[in-house]
Amino acid sequence: MHTDLLRTYRPFLDSRPYTRWWWFNDAIQKEDIKTQLTWVCDQHFGGVEIAWMYPQSGAEEGPGWLSAGWSDLVAYTKQEADRLGIGCDFTFGTQWPFGGRIVPQEDASQVFSGLSSQRLEKSWELHYSGEEYVLNHLDHRALERYAGHIGEALTAAMQGATSGLFSDSWEVFPENLWSAHLDPVFRERFGYDLEPYKAQIDEHPQVRYDYRKLLSDAVLEGFFKPYTEICHQLGGVSRVQCHGAPTDLLAAFAMVDVPESEALLFETFFSAIPGSAAALADLPVVTCETFTCLYGYEPWPANSPHHGREKIEDMKLLADAVFAHGVNHIIWHGMPYNKPGGSNTFYATTHVGPGSGFIHELPAFNRYLESVSRFLKPGKTYSDVAVYLPLEDNWMGHRLPKERQGPAATYYWELQTVDLPASLEGYHPLWISTPFLKEATVENGLIRYGETTFSMLYVDVEWLDHEALEALIQLALKGATICIARRSKVPGHQPPSDYDDRLTQLMNYPTVMSDLNAEFRHPPLVGGEDLPEYWCREVDGAYHIFFAHPDTKRIRYPMAYEGWRSTGTLERHVTIDIKDREYDLHLTFEPEDALFVKVTSMGEVDITAARIGKDEKTKGRQDEKKGREEDKASFLPFDF
Repeated sequence: MHTDLLRTYRPFLDSRPYTRWWWFNDAIQKEDIKTQLTWVCDQHFGGVEIAWMYPQSGAEEGPGWLSAGWSDLVAYTKQEADRLGIGCDFTFGTQWPFGGRIVPQEDASQVFSGLSSQRLEKSWELHYSGEEYVLNHLDHRALERYAGHIGEALTAAMQGATSGLFSDSWEVFPENLWSAHLDPVFRERFGYDLEPYKAQIDEHPQVRYDYRKLLSDAVLEGFFKPYTEICHQLGGVSRVQCHGAPTDLLAAFAMVDVPESEALLFETFFSAIPGSAAALADLPVVTCETFTCLYGYEPWPANSPHHGREKIEDMKLLADAVFAHGVNHIIWHGMPYNKPGGSNTFYATTHVGPGSGFIHELPAFNRYLESVSRFLKPGKTYSDVAVYLPLEDNWMGHRLPKERQGPAATYYWELQTVDLPASLEGYHPLWISTPFLKEATVENGLIRYGETTFSMLYVDVEWLDHEALEALIQLALKGATICIARRSKVPGHQPPSDYDDRLTQLMNYPTVMSDLNAEFRHPPLVGGEDLPEYWCREVDGAYHIFFAHPDTKRIRYPMAYEGWRSTGTLERHVTIDIKDREYDLHLTFEPEDALFVKVTSMGEVDITAARIGKDEKTKGRQDEKKGREEDKASFLPFDF
């Protein structure tokens, strides 16, 4: 496992948030780099991620892409970041997905009919002549050749502190995505030829399912797995947004060093997928590209609504929502490179810079984000109930209904509408999928994968692959407790003839039931009515539980700009059950507050109001408050 390398990766062990740093093709100057990095430090950021983008109107031409002059500027930036004690990550290309003039036609993205029509847009090379092909993300050899160019240009910059090499969301055109080398692989795996179905594949959903199943594996083996290996060879670690890829996202996120989520173009509950993958793979850091288009999205070159006038209160609640779904490090999206007095901006993002509408609150807010990250990084994620990720249901579907589509959600298989069951929220459920079930063991009735254990597996799907069924049978044979909410159907063009008999066999095992309430022999971690969203970590015998403000349950894209946040105190009565000991807690949430709850190994309970600019800590019950108000610029510390 790659976690040993990651645990020595200094930048994300420093919990200060990062910001993406948009470098537009321009005459970048070292003195301006130094000035802006110093500003980043002063605003309590812990690092930057450089993203190379299109030239803005009136810009001078910058150094050639991957040229010696370009490499010199990037290496200088890394050295300056090291001197200041902040991290410096690099997007592994210009724009996204991976591509550009360094990609020859034979390494370009393909579809059933041959070369894809997709070309890279808005890149550093926008004004240059020549085709900007998108890389074939299904062929590891194409990726290795692409990485040879990028890696060579980054050689000097990869010296010093370890850097993350970032891959943004997939964004390869998905319709009929293919690679010619997969035709014989498909034939061998499924026993028939895909060619006759390619032209009308959407008219054959069972064939399309087989296509998507193979495509999922091709994505993992052709891109995500070798990408992390390449990052290690270059002396870095991989930080990756796997979403948008037509694959098992749990398996993909578990293959990288730092899985990264996204909000708010993605609903906050999506973060439970990378959060679950990190728990399964024992990955200590889950980042999130956060504050992206809070109030809506307008296509380039128009700015997103309320650009530069985002409200700290809204951003705090959004950050708390992703923290409560498994994220523990925030990546601001983001800051444009600017000369002093410059006006560069990126259209689809919260604007970070001296001209931000929230500039006077920024350092204190970043200290708050650091405090939550520090609270949620130690130890390991608490686990109790595993929920089977409904990949088959979403692979059998195609386009979402219009009313459910959004800027980042077009297809079912993108998993943008998949949420954990509300009935299980008290049991801190995590997602799981077939690759993990195949390797899981059963010990004393508990399902174990790596360092993560589950008391029960919950399966509620319309379609269940025969490979998943066989994995469930093996777990049931060993005594695992499994709840199967309904009888599933088998997807695929040529399924096994004994599928129904095998499913009946599974459902007749003594530890397999269909009544969820009959499964539980212990109370939930958190009980109560209308629970706030939360996340729990086990830390050397103690438990760290982060409760987000109840308002976070109402966050959906796009956020309203006015009038949606609670203005008064909200209260929740919850019971926390840890090791057969029950704690009754009365949680009081002031507007926008979250709560740190720490239960020590000795059974002591600390509850701390998690807010910006105030210090208010209680021992035991929260209604026994003591503390003092501090000024707006102060930061609430928490003793870990």
